[in-house]
Amino acid sequence: MTSTTFAAHPLITEDTGVQGKGKTEIEIGTESARESEDGTTTKTSSLTTTVSYGLNDSMDLILGIPYQYIRSKTSELTSNEEGIADIVAELKWKFYDKDGLSFALKPSTTLPTGNKKRGLGNGRTTYGLYFITTKEIDPLTLHLNLQYKRNENRKQPQDQLDLWHVSLASEFKATEKLRFVANIGMDKNTNKASNVDPAFVLGGLVYSLSKDLDLDIGYKHGLNKPATDYSILAGITLRF
Repeated sequence: MTSTTFAAHPLITEDTGVQGKGKTEIEIGTESARESEDGTTTKTSSLTTTVSYGLNDSMDLILGIPYQYIRSKTSELTSNEEGIADIVAELKWKFYDKDGLSFALKPSTTLPTGNKKRGLGNGRTTYGLYFITTKEIDPLTLHLNLQYKRNENRKQPQDQLDLWHVSLASEFKATEKLRFVANIGMDKNTNKASNVDPAFVLGGLVYSLSKDLDLDIGYKHGLNKPATDYSILAGITLRF
């Protein structure tokens, strides 16, 4: 199971924002998901701690550490697994920022720290690269992500080697403390035999208790059969 770090939880789509030299952001996010397929119902709960540190004013080092609990149930059998999943290491570089428009690149590596046999990890290192765009049109902010990922975790001949992700997110600043967020996206299906790519839509809100402390909640819904049925997300973000 692949983990992903989030820039503005509960959004899936990354933004171009960086912390600034010597500054740190800690984000603790939870996700509870349900998926039914071929007579098996899988419920996954995860707790991911993501730490972002500003190496300079345009570059962040990011580390995401996920802990997962997986419960799979069929008509005859129920199984439970839990533990550390695959850790994600990333480097985000904002290389352009002018007149409310900014661009960033984010190379990422997923480390095989989760137990593959127990369904907590992929078993091999994967590599990817995000291209990120953010456009600010007060009170609206838009984010666009394009990602390529090298899937070295192919288990069957029909598994895709080259994967992509595309998503668009928006943030609407309702008040100084409250933002409404929305997200839509699609990923390349890992199965070559399928011509349907998983797609999702997400809605949520972010409430800022202070400029350095945010609370958030969101609901993510799968738009087609290959996608996870639904997820509920919640998190807290602290900056210092």
